[in-house]
Formats: sequence, C-alpha cells, structure tokens
Amino acid sequence: MTVRATGESITFAALASHSCAYAHGFRRIGVEPGMRTVLMVRPGIDFLPLAFALFRIGAVPVLIDPGMSRSNLLGCVSQVRPAAFVGIPLAHLVRLVFRRYFRTVRINVTIGCKFLWGGYSLDDLFVDNDSGNPTAATTAQDLAAIIFTTGSTGLPKGVMYTHGMFDAQRRILQEIFDVTADDIDMPGFALFALFTLAMGMPVVIPEMNPTRPADVAPENIISTVNNSKVTFSFGSPALWNTVSAHCLKGGIRLPGLRRVIMAGAPVAAYLHERLLRHILPEGADTYTPYGATECLPVTMNRGSKILAGAAAMTAAGRGVCVGLPVPGVRLQIMRISDGIVPWLQDAEILPPGEVGEIIVQGPNVSRRYFDLPEQTALHKIYETDDRVNGPFWHRIGDVGYLDDAGQLWFCGRSVHRVETGDESLYTVCCEAIFNNHTNVFRSALVGAGNERYRQIPVIIIEPQPDHFPVTDEGRDRFNQELLELGQASDVTRSIRHFLFNKSFPVDIRHNAKIFREQLAIWATEKVRH
Repeated sequence: MTVRATGESITFAALASHSCAYAHGFRRIGVEPGMRTVLMVRPGIDFLPLAFALFRIGAVPVLIDPGMSRSNLLGCVSQVRPAAFVGIPLAHLVRLVFRRYFRTVRINVTIGCKFLWGGYSLDDLFVDNDSGNPTAATTAQDLAAIIFTTGSTGLPKGVMYTHGMFDAQRRILQEIFDVTADDIDMPGFALFALFTLAMGMPVVIPEMNPTRPADVAPENIISTVNNSKVTFSFGSPALWNTVSAHCLKGGIRLPGLRRVIMAGAPVAAYLHERLLRHILPEGADTYTPYGATECLPVTMNRGSKILAGAAAMTAAGRGVCVGLPVPGVRLQIMRISDGIVPWLQDAEILPPGEVGEIIVQGPNVSRRYFDLPEQTALHKIYETDDRVNGPFWHRIGDVGYLDDAGQLWFCGRSVHRVETGDESLYTVCCEAIFNNHTNVFRSALVGAGNERYRQIPVIIIEPQPDHFPVTDEGRDRFNQELLELGQASDVTRSIRHFLFNKSFPVDIRHNAKIFREQLAIWATEKVRH
C-alpha cells in the first residue's frame, strides 16, 4: 500500500491497475516508446502510477528538480526537447509564459484544473478497460529515463538511465538493506519511492516541501513515522538534522524506525550520534550511501561503524569514510586531471593512501549524458575502442583515497580543491578541522583569486544560531580561535583568512551541498578589499 500523510491511500493492486490504465491512456493520446516526456507532478498518489505507466509503455520520463533556478529549469527542458509534458497547473503556466523552450511539446496532460491551455486531463488519461497489456518490450540497454543532476558544480546535466541501470540499483539496494514486505518506507526524496515500491515495500509519503528538506516541519515527520509504523526512511542529512534536533529537545523517540538512510552530502558524526543514541531503538542503524546521479550507490557505510572509529579520523582532517564498494561496483583512484582522460591506460592509478580522483565501474553506472558529448567525453574513461558497448569508467568528479582495507575516504569535489601553488587543499578535510569549534555550524573552504593554480585559501564560517560575531571584538576573538585550530593541524596550517556568512547557498535537492562557487566569488571580493 502507498499512503500519503493526508490520508489518501492506494493498494499495490490498485497501483498496478492505475498504472496500466494510465499506460493505455498515454498510448491513446499518442505517447510512444522512446518519447521524452517531462513529468512535473508533486510527490504523491498521482506521481507514482504516472511514472510507472511511462516506464510500462517504454516512454522516457524526464525528471527535473522543480526547485532549481528558472534559467536552469528552462535550460534542461530546452536541452532535452520533450515531445510530451505532464504537469501540475503551475508547470503548464510556466510552459505558456516561456513557450519557446517548450516548442517541441505536442502532447500536454494537466494534473489538476486545466484552465484555458487545452490538452488532456488526468481523467482523460485514465482508460480502464481490458484492451490487453500495454507493456512495451524493452531491453536492459533501452533508455528508461533522463534524470537531471542538481547542477551544484555547474549546469545541470541530463543523466541517461537505462532499464538495466534501474534494475541493477534495485538489486543492490535490496541486497544491502535486506528489506521485506514487512518494512514500511517514508521517502524524504520522492524518487526513492520508485525503488522501494519495486522492492515490494509499502510507502508513506510525508507532508513536506521536497525542495526545502531543511525547513521540514519536524512534527509532520515524527507523526508520520510513529502513526504509520515506518521502519525505513531515505532523506537528506538536512532533513534529519532538523528532525533530530526537535526530537532531542523534546525527548522524543522513534521506536519503530530501524534504518535511516542519509545521502546528498557528508553526514556529520553528531547526527549519527543523535539518532543512534537518543532517538532510534536499540539495534537500529543509520546508513550513508555514497554516489552521484550518474552512479548510485557506489559505497555504503553505517553510522554505528563510523562512530566506532572513523568519526575521530574525520574530525582530524582525514576525510569522510564512505565505506566499501557495494556488490558489483569497482573503484579506483587516479591522479587528478582537469582535462579529458579518454583511455584507462592514460590514467595513473594511485596506491592506497594517496588522494586522487575517484573513478567507478558497475552495472548501475550511466554511460553518457543526453546530448552533451563534451561532458560525456570529460566524465568517461574507456578500456577499448567500443565506446557504445565496451567497458568504461565514470569520473565522479570527487577526490578521495582508498585505505588498506579497501574503504573509500571522501575528501571533496575535485573542482572545489584549492591549489595554492605549493599544495592542494581539499574541502572536506580542511572544513572538518574548523567544524570542531563549538560555535561553528558548518564551514566552506574556497580559493580566492582568479588564477586557478595560485589561489588564496579562505575558510568561510556559518556560525551556530545566535553566535554570529556582531562586534569587532567578537569577530577578532572568533578569528583568533579559528586560526589556532588551523595552526594545530598539518592539514590547515597554511590557512590564515576567515570570513563569516549567516547562511550558505545550498542545493535544492538535499539542502546540504554548498554552492562554493558563489562563496568563492564573494570571498575574492572580500579578500581583495
């Protein structure tokens, strides 16, 4: 059964029936196998059968974060050139106002009131008849969906998902978490419901704004978890930071929740500690899958294991331990390069302990981006001349290292590393040192200056609430304390510039990835003056 916190519900049988009915409807209005179809529907009872209906007929749903900037959203639509558009009224209003970006769209479906723009309604799409099975004959290599990245380090890219990729992801997740039909999922990120439903797990959709997980009303999440007997939940660390702080303050426990999966950004040790020692029941655990839109998951770690040892190394600037590779996935670390590395033989593979660029191979890894050959060339490394079917590696764009046990330690994004001319500084490693200060909520390492390989390292601090320095004396004292922290570690000894920012710009999907490019521009102006 799939349930929304508002009380609406649909059984697995009804979900299958609705999916089949919508599939017939899509076929009737002209949606064909391979047709790119933008799906802009709020998470809920309508989204799930519509998505499965498009998969069923072999159409290609295009999934774009609705909360991304208008220019990025329109750029995504223009890039993918959809033939069909399924959306809520607000999405159709955007389509009409910016119609030149939607000029390839010839089939429109409105979920809600149709107003004056014509097209089809959800009722028009529902064809409940016995006209046969509308399922298309697809192969593992056929395109199943186009899912856009958040654009946290540049323009969003359309990742081409095949049916084989989706199936590999489902199998990996089922093996890792060993879920059964007795589990109940509460997805803080709507797309994850597609996987848990495919694993036979009932889903409860919480009342929240999916574009602002950090601002979730914790009471809604707590009541949904406890009233619906939720055992499993995937969400941003920003969501669980808000919920856990509320639980800690009120002495609230979540006695039935046994698995909390957090992804999208490094998870602070205090968040694992809050959940495992104060909120979740004995025997429960937190999980931190590591990966990217192009390849998820790549590795997996547990909060209990992190608190047992890795957290202390993270606090000392050694990076974040994201665990061992998941079944079927291979990892290597290569010497960092800012250019194209076309062949594996051109990559210098590094031994354990050396920081480099993370590359990954596996059945859940996307082979290319949609209509972005330059980005595909930059992010893929091939083993043979066969770039269509041959083995390849994906450059995640992150830096890290493998330890002697084969565990991956994440050190940050490659484009975010600061090159001073004398050394390379990595964001996650350096920031951890300053995050040890009790009045620091989070920090961001950026490079000031316009010369890529001669940057001035700057740490920007977002203080804890009520600890922003408002006087010169307070700022000087905070600066001195940060400087002493930095000087005590070999990782950060060269950092001598500190700035304070009340609220970092973050990504829409997880509210956790810091837009360091924006902060670097701001820091360059500050340091210059």
